[in-house]
Amino acid sequence: MRTVSKYLVFALVVAVFAMGSTARVLAQGEKRLAFVIGNAGYQSGPLATSANDAGLIAQTLQAAGFDVVGARDVDQESLRGAFRDFLGKVSAAGPDAVVFVYLAGYGVQFEGENYFVPVDAQISNAAEVPIAAVRVSDLTKPLAALPTKVNIIVLDAARPNSFAQSNQPLAGGLALVDPDPNMLIAFNAAPGTVAQEGKGPYGAYAQALAEMIRDGGLQLGDVFDRTRLRVNEVTLGAELPWNASKITAPFVFFDRGPDAPAPQVSTAEVRRMRTRAIRDFDAHDAYVAALDRDTMRGYEDFLVAYPHDPMAKRVRAIIAARREAITWRQTWLRDTPEAYWSYLERYPHGPHAWDARRRLEHFNAAMEPPQGFAVYVYDVPPPPPEEIIYVDRPVLFFDDPEFDFEPPPPPRVIFLPPPPPEFIVLPPPPPPVGIFLLPTPVFVPVPVWVNPPHDIVPPPNNVIFNNIHNTTNVNNTTINETNNQGGLTTGQELTGAAVGLGAATLATKVALPPFLQKKQTTLSKQNPGGVATKLGQGSTPRQSGGATPLSKTLPADKLAAGHA
Repeated sequence: MRTVSKYLVFALVVAVFAMGSTARVLAQGEKRLAFVIGNAGYQSGPLATSANDAGLIAQTLQAAGFDVVGARDVDQESLRGAFRDFLGKVSAAGPDAVVFVYLAGYGVQFEGENYFVPVDAQISNAAEVPIAAVRVSDLTKPLAALPTKVNIIVLDAARPNSFAQSNQPLAGGLALVDPDPNMLIAFNAAPGTVAQEGKGPYGAYAQALAEMIRDGGLQLGDVFDRTRLRVNEVTLGAELPWNASKITAPFVFFDRGPDAPAPQVSTAEVRRMRTRAIRDFDAHDAYVAALDRDTMRGYEDFLVAYPHDPMAKRVRAIIAARREAITWRQTWLRDTPEAYWSYLERYPHGPHAWDARRRLEHFNAAMEPPQGFAVYVYDVPPPPPEEIIYVDRPVLFFDDPEFDFEPPPPPRVIFLPPPPPEFIVLPPPPPPVGIFLLPTPVFVPVPVWVNPPHDIVPPPNNVIFNNIHNTTNVNNTTINETNNQGGLTTGQELTGAAVGLGAATLATKVALPPFLQKKQTTLSKQNPGGVATKLGQGSTPRQSGGATPLSKTLPADKLAAGHA
């Protein structure tokens, strides 16, 4: 009996120790936090996909274990207040948190800084940008000061816009930037270029990014490299995303299970492909290899090897935009009259010519340089004459009919596997109901061999995360929950599908930051039943009932089957 008692005491001690160890492991687990904004209801005219894009990215991050807060159609006060709440949440998460910030809408650049445009912004001239828009560095710098492990900043905002249409225009797209340590910054279009707004229901960039995030075991850099290739493929070269990273810690959104199918291309082959000289590929693969590397050296090597290939003109335009972006970045960092005169000598009619002149006015310097001034020495040589035609204008987009670019070849499987068949055509989400709420897409399950990350702190009350492999539990929440949330009434006659969809919208919706929760309550009291029209809310255009293919030209069966 005494032996049994000793055994029970020992077992109890072991159990208590194990419980304490488990609690410590959970406490030390990786916390994932996300802030997602989709601005569509601009006073100058609504955007077709940005709110839906934000909803898709938010849902994808929920599945990957992120505690997501977000909103649509926010004004400047709301954006700043909501992000202040988010910074407090990140600070409370402690060290080693993973942070994802996604901003979809209009972005502009002004004198070397990028700005995200709230829905209430009115920008009639360039000088109003710092007042009417939110400087992106005002968001990233406080975040970089916190002891996080990974910060991912995505600006899905390089779009043509009608802001500051005057004789002193803004440069198009977004300005080249350097990420802070432990940070990755990504744009939907390369610095200095813009992507035409898609027709919906989702933009090419958001859908490609969501596809790659869902791929189990894919390292962070590969996620964005593959996103660049997919977007370039499905837009026929019209959009070329960009990213830069100073993240050294390994990171994956999902784990790859032991039952996963063997990759179509081995890790060793991928490594060999990425170190192989561009000239050793044929012209088709050399172009894709250059896109995959996305470096000046890679693009220049392509032109040396294949100067007369149909893709050569497109590559020259890519180099022209990158060279000008680097030149302007270095000019802005130097921030002296000599630097701005040097820029204007290279690009007298370039995208940033008016930025340079505005900075010269700031220094009370002459517009024309003095004789024998010290020319600034850049890291890139001056543009050759054949490049100037691409940057001798404020805005560059790669589907400009004036340039008559050849459509790029599709990447072979060795560079990019075909998209999952279930992720080629996505149905539009139902229109969101309520102020600030993001649209909630119909959830597409991830493959059974894609597992949730094992070393994270599970996000609270996350229906998506708990059911990543099926839609049954996601869509079949109880009708009582819907009624209690102020949604459907018991008197309504609804089909089973409609009940499931309405309930799922409530159960899986993205939470609002506290600042916006309070603002939502205030606006609801001020204008019950009609608040969706305030501050641009609810002006997201309704999508048509039909789904839109991922690619403009490639049929779904060809995409699903892969490329020759």
